[in-house]
Amino acid sequence: MFRPRNRKQSSPSQNWDSPTIAAIDLGTNSCRLLIAKVDGQSFRVIDSFSRVVRLGEGLHTTNNLTEAAIDRTIEALRICQEKIESNKVSHLRAVTTEACRRAENSDILIKRALNELGLSISIISAEEEARLALSGCAGVLNSRIPFALAFDIGGGSTEVMWLRINEPRRLHRRRFPVIEVIDCMSIPYGVVTLCDQYQNQSYDSQIYKEIRNNVFELLTGFSNKNDIHQAMERNKVQMIGTSGTVTTLAAISLNLERYDRRMIDGVFLNIPDIHRMSSEIFEMNQEERANHPCIGAGRTDLVVMGTGILEGICDLWPVDRLRVADRGVREGLLMELIKDLHPSKGQHTRFLKR
Repeated sequence: MFRPRNRKQSSPSQNWDSPTIAAIDLGTNSCRLLIAKVDGQSFRVIDSFSRVVRLGEGLHTTNNLTEAAIDRTIEALRICQEKIESNKVSHLRAVTTEACRRAENSDILIKRALNELGLSISIISAEEEARLALSGCAGVLNSRIPFALAFDIGGGSTEVMWLRINEPRRLHRRRFPVIEVIDCMSIPYGVVTLCDQYQNQSYDSQIYKEIRNNVFELLTGFSNKNDIHQAMERNKVQMIGTSGTVTTLAAISLNLERYDRRMIDGVFLNIPDIHRMSSEIFEMNQEERANHPCIGAGRTDLVVMGTGILEGICDLWPVDRLRVADRGVREGLLMELIKDLHPSKGQHTRFLKR
């Protein structure tokens, strides 16, 4: 837990009307911060920050974080720490995911963040990452559709969850769905790790097809074990995607001149449109992707890897449409902070792992 320097940490009982909370999600590709005021049973975002740090760069070949990647990440975390201080945050949770789970030298980054910035960062499991992502995007699930596939295409891995949406229950004069996590799976395919794997090769159609097929095959056993296709045949399945890949496609589909989260979060994408836009992105050259307002120079290769993973998912589970959630681990962390601060004001979606 971060403790602001030279200032007493607020207790949960102090200034409960509007405590300021924050969450840091340090992924394989990006460092992301949300700062919010508690607002009843939810929160109101007052500040945010996101920077591509490519923490997992080179991890595929060395199993170690590079010095350059650690330096980039520390500088991004320094900005996070400054924003936390200026917003007088009283409660923070900071986590890191796949890159630090895999790296043999992740302790170097963790110690530097603590010693240089006063930030305590926890390495969480793939299952915890998936649970937090679900907690953050639960609000976009349709309680009238009994099953859901939820996935998050990250920098170092892709998490997939198979969910049952049970009948809403009444709590605090409102009704909330009970979400049962039937099963979850993490595959070692992320946009940064794939870029590293194919860094000395041009992204030709054969490599792209290989990525799609590998994702399909990696998830087939998970699909068969849970009888997902049988549920799909009865039109009982919805699909939720939370990642930079799906939000980028959503922005492209809306012809946005610049990214606008308010336009993206909750939008639906038809599966044929996903395949069409993915093909268009693949056919672009590096300059065209760099100049695209919804892609940008820092993501020209990442977006191709991401659409390859996404198309593999859609090949295996061709539902009618995908709902886009521009939310995830950070929002899940904030909801858990609210729950810890005041249990009666926490999230009311339950997670029951078999």
